[in-house]
Amino acid sequence: MKHRKSGRKLGRTSSHRKALLRNLTTALFEHEQIRSTLPKCKELRSYAEKLITLAKRGDLHARRQAAKVIFGTNLHTRMKGKHDVLRKLFNEIGPRYADRNGGYTRVVRADIRKGDGAQMAYIQLV
Repeated sequence: MKHRKSGRKLGRTSSHRKALLRNLTTALFEHEQIRSTLPKCKELRSYAEKLITLAKRGDLHARRQAAKVIFGTNLHTRMKGKHDVLRKLFNEIGPRYADRNGGYTRVVRADIRKGDGAQMAYIQLV
């Protein structure tokens, strides 16, 4: 039974799923709109909104919590692009939603992918 168990497995192992969501979140904050499959976009929505809520707090502890999510558990293998994304999250995206209580992202359905018939969608920052 799946009572009180949230989240989609997306056909991946837990480490693969975490890496996927981490990379999708980085791309979303970098480009402010990405195109992916509908289940991935729906799963990414809650992941990204929690990080934006941390960015709205803006203190050092929130920055470290967000860095742990974006960089993963091994903080020694940081990449340059992810530092820029973290900086953009706390300096631009967080203050943009200072007066908004949730609902920072929007999922818009797109066409069906020709290769495998998957429902595609756009996720964008509101």
